[in-house]
Amino acid sequence: MIVSVGIDVVALPRFEHVVDRTPGIVDRLFTEEERRRPDGRERRLQSLAARFAAKEAVAKALGAPTGLSWHDCEVQSDPTGKPSILLRGTAAEAADRRSIARWHVSLTHDGGIASAVVVAETA
Repeated sequence: MIVSVGIDVVALPRFEHVVDRTPGIVDRLFTEEERRRPDGRERRLQSLAARFAAKEAVAKALGAPTGLSWHDCEVQSDPTGKPSILLRGTAAEAADRRSIARWHVSLTHDGGIASAVVVAETA
């Protein structure tokens, strides 16, 4: 059963500006695995922005609890590029409180915008 849905949109020029002016922000927001594609190459900024949107969408679907750690919500990709959500720590605890067992995620970026939609389901 669907428990909640989250959506977020990121303006790519604004995201690029934040990354340019804030040293280390990419490391604080994303795990090593998120920063790399399945083939090991570094992800482009548009792809990172879509992943940031997914993390924000997950937080919204969880009811925006305080104390979530960015690294506790990881947007993974299988070898074909299909995204999935892996929660640990603070994010996993918040999902457990809502009995969320499965996540569905869709990412996109085009025309200066990156966005993500997540759907949370119970078992």
